[in-house]
Amino acid sequence: MKNTLFVLLLSLFLGSCATKKEIVYFQDASELNNQKDSNFFEPIIEANDILHITVSSLDGEVVAPFMKNTTNSNAINGRNPLLEGYLVNPEGYVQFPVLGKIKLSGKTRAEAIGDLTKRISEYVKDAVVDVRIMNFKITVLGAVNNPSVFTIGDERVSIPQALGLAGDLSQDGRRENIMIIRQEDGKQKVTRVDLTQTDFFKSPYYFLKQNDIIYVEPSLKGVKKSGFIPDVPALLSLVTIVLSTVILLTR
Repeated sequence: MKNTLFVLLLSLFLGSCATKKEIVYFQDASELNNQKDSNFFEPIIEANDILHITVSSLDGEVVAPFMKNTTNSNAINGRNPLLEGYLVNPEGYVQFPVLGKIKLSGKTRAEAIGDLTKRISEYVKDAVVDVRIMNFKITVLGAVNNPSVFTIGDERVSIPQALGLAGDLSQDGRRENIMIIRQEDGKQKVTRVDLTQTDFFKSPYYFLKQNDIIYVEPSLKGVKKSGFIPDVPALLSLVTIVLSTVILLTR
């Protein structure tokens, strides 16, 4: 009877404890030594993005017609920066002063700047154009310490940086099964990365795109803490192991 109780307690204890391999990040970090950084990332402008576009020149008056008139919206809304931006419509166009409709979706910031500069240079020779994505946001959910939606000012954020913004994973978060949800070409795409290894440093998901969602699944221990009953197959498997061990020890 004592042996049976000991085996049962030992099995339950081992089943509820996390191992070092489940907790420690980047366990093969030595593989990154002297590795060339091949992850170049520049965001692509998409439909429904809000762009902040500025045009400047030595002579401010000559570029004034190319600046969006936001006087009325500023007075009403207290300078809401999103209302001062240019919305990329579902077809990928923005309505720009003087130039009219310009398609910017599918372009990088550099390409959009080059396109606008070329068009405006027909009117202003020394025009300097800048384009920023104002609604570059990512969402981090699940077993993290500070789940939230984060606005990224410089339009560049990696998975580790995003998780850092969310206060890192909680102790109950599954490091080896991080879910990334991304929308591309009107379709949802899902992938998973393993933070305990460094393979994901080469992944096209290493740098996040605007509107990406990171979801951290809770471990079985975390699920138990929430008051949920473990799934029946896993529970039956554990019971079977315990009973089999007990039978062998009592022969």
